[in-house]
Formats: sequence, C-alpha cells, structure tokens
Amino acid sequence: MNIIGTIDLIALTWFLALMWGYQIATSLPALYEQSINAVVQRQRVTWMREMASRENRIMDVNLLGTLSQGSGFFASTTLIIVGGLTTLMGSGHEVQILLERLPFVAKSSPILWEMKLILVLAIFVFAFFKFAWSFRLSHYGAIMIGACPTRTDDNGEVCDAHGAAAAELIGISAAHSNKGLRSFYHAIAAMSWFVHPLLFIAVSTIIIFVLIRRDFFSRARSALSINSA
Repeated sequence: MNIIGTIDLIALTWFLALMWGYQIATSLPALYEQSINAVVQRQRVTWMREMASRENRIMDVNLLGTLSQGSGFFASTTLIIVGGLTTLMGSGHEVQILLERLPFVAKSSPILWEMKLILVLAIFVFAFFKFAWSFRLSHYGAIMIGACPTRTDDNGEVCDAHGAAAAELIGISAAHSNKGLRSFYHAIAAMSWFVHPLLFIAVSTIIIFVLIRRDFFSRARSALSINSA
C-alpha cells in the first residue's frame, strides 16, 4: 500500500521546493540587497554609528530590549504550540475522524495523517530554535552596546569598528527572528494539507507571493529606504 498518494507527494514536493527555494534565493547577494532586510540592516548600521558617538547609551539598550521581547514572546508561543501538537499526535485518530466528516476534506491514511502532523511540528520546532537563538543574540548585542568605548579624539576608528560589529550581531539576531516568522507563514500552508493537497499547493504558492511582496515591494520597505544608502 502506498503511504502517500501521487497528488500528496506533488503537493509536499511543491511546498518544500518553494520554502527552501525562497530561502536560498533571498540569500543571494543581488536579491538580498533589494530586500527589506537589507534596508533595515543599513539602518542598524546607522543606529550603531550614532550609538558609538553617544556617551549615554541607555536609550539604545532599552530599544534593543524592546525589540528582543518579540523573539522571546514567539519562542514561548512556539513552545506551547509544539506541546499541543505533540499531545495531538497521541489522539490524532479521533481528530482525523472529526475533520474528515467535513465536506471537501480529503481522506488520509493514518500514516499520512501522522506525516502531516510531523511536518507542522517540525516547522514549529525549527521556529522555536530560531526565536530562542535570536533572543539570546539580542542579549549579546546589548553587551556590545555596553562595551562600546567612549569616543575621544584618538579612538574614533575603534568606536566605529565596534559599532559596525554590534550592528552585524544585531542583524544576525534579526535574521534568525525573521526565519522564525517565515516559519509561521509556512506552517499556515502546511496546515492546509489537512484539508486537501490541492489547497496545500494553492496556499503554499500564495504564501510565497505574500512574502515576496512584503520583502521587496511593500510600503514599509519604501519608508525604510530613506537615508539608508
């Protein structure tokens, strides 16, 4: 007996190709430099340059702390979701019966149903690690701000180099957080597989178009592009 049907296999392959393909494509320098992430990173460099010129950096640490709260919140949220999905795997048969009573819901074998659960679970586990590491890196960023030497006439280059390193570290933290957020988008697509593989294909495609628009063509990107040479 086939564990997974042809249409389900096509849908899963399409989803994985879009998910990994988008990640690889947006990591290419030519595309990355046009994305909202690159624009924000240039603003971070400006921020850290200004930070290195200030003696009082309480505001900078507070701003970074506020930003890191988002990663902490999502890390806790994903942990709760992972716990719920793990519990659901123990009683998945009953949930499957209830769901498949609805119209237009495709029937699945018990093994395929477990595969769908494992896919969603794996996505949220990945998201948890990304958010948790991002939260930790933001702490390191705060340490870098606190360790930045006070600018004098003799150490301007040292302060600029320290600020650039801090901006890079905070940018790495943001990149991990961004991957965690993208995982939530992909999880929505993966959950549509429970309904029908054709819906899975459609939602996976729509999610990619949403990400493309927000990363490259959003009004937020245009606003952030100001003074980000």
